[in-house]
Amino acid sequence: MKARKTRILADLPAQLLLRPRSWLLAGITGASLLGVVAATAVAPGSDTADIQFARVVESLPAPVAVIEAENDLPFVYSERIQAGDTLQSIFSRLHIDDAEALAHLSASAEGKQAVRQLRAGRSVTAIVSPDGRIASFSVPMGNSGTQLVLERNDQGLALRESSGETQVTMTEMRSGTITHSLFGATDAVGLPDNVATQLATIFGTWIDFHTDLRKGDRFNVIYEAIYEEGNPVRAGRIVAAEFINKGERHAVVLHRGPSGKEQYYSDDGRSLQQGFLRSPLEFSRVSSSFGRRLHPIHRSWRNHNGTDFAAPTGTPIKATSDGTVEFVGSQRGFGNLIVLKHRNGITTHYAHLNGFAKGLSKGQPISQGDLIGYVGCTGWCTGPHLHYEVHINKVPQDPMTVALPMADTLNARELAAFKRDTAPLRNRFALLNYELASAE
Repeated sequence: MKARKTRILADLPAQLLLRPRSWLLAGITGASLLGVVAATAVAPGSDTADIQFARVVESLPAPVAVIEAENDLPFVYSERIQAGDTLQSIFSRLHIDDAEALAHLSASAEGKQAVRQLRAGRSVTAIVSPDGRIASFSVPMGNSGTQLVLERNDQGLALRESSGETQVTMTEMRSGTITHSLFGATDAVGLPDNVATQLATIFGTWIDFHTDLRKGDRFNVIYEAIYEEGNPVRAGRIVAAEFINKGERHAVVLHRGPSGKEQYYSDDGRSLQQGFLRSPLEFSRVSSSFGRRLHPIHRSWRNHNGTDFAAPTGTPIKATSDGTVEFVGSQRGFGNLIVLKHRNGITTHYAHLNGFAKGLSKGQPISQGDLIGYVGCTGWCTGPHLHYEVHINKVPQDPMTVALPMADTLNARELAAFKRDTAPLRNRFALLNYELASAE
């Protein structure tokens, strides 16, 4: 009987080495390890009479210390402002339950101004205690780059303006694939709304975002992001972007040209600043195209010498190219009208406006993308829309199909400098495309 017991103990180390190790996890979680056997594996059939066995018992601390979580640590939130947001809706999304802070902001002149200047796509930041009270709340003030900061201290709530001296500009990159719409794709990858709008404006020279987008189109964007004390404040300019539409690649980079002005250039050195945008509105729908049609008011067939874009009254209208104001005022059936004169005998016409941009006057120089007026329904019209015409040498052309001139290319020396200076940005496209392909 004794020999049988000796045989079992001698075989135990070898058996332990062959057995699955799940027993180990359960063994180390106790307060001690019992019955640790120090021995050498012995082949079956060997003589075990001379083997000495000793039982070792050692107490060990628990391998993981359980620490009680603090329940008074604040939460830090950063949230993009959405269209139609109010302070109440922002507070709700940030889990803020602080009537005193809401009243303090709503009652102060600075707070009222900040609320009036809330713009979708900008960011607010907040430090909030677990009970929902604000420790700090920052909201952007207009386009100044400053922040209105509400802070709670021992004396109560206090407002101050952040001068922006501690703001840091960083470069961020995003990639996306079109599934339904441009804004749907940019939202999916967390691209700020104002950067998405810039993207549509920049590539509007090549792409009609009303009709040309296809499922599977891709974009890469490199843009400036403004941070203060580690928190995102707002997004800045696009510094480089790439858009693959229907298999065709378009790419731009921001570059300081020979004139000293920063402009967007295509890969082959053509400035986009002097090109023409296809649409004077950021997003709308074409309600009437160029050509013969039955006039909705006169009920007779007439030439329709432009494109109508349906949009709500007050929608901003932008200049489709650099030029000067040739006419601003009212003109019979067109109602409120703006005519811009461009190079190469080209003029653009914007009719039925609800109003003009402040200070707009004849002879004023205009840059591409400048605000010039607002959609309305003045003159002969049946609903709010923009009537947009393009004339070349005083002959109306279809704004959606006419070949509009691009800017002159850089000369050989300037092009070489452009290629050299923008190489680091253009190389990032390859990195973004690789990451996008890997993700797919």
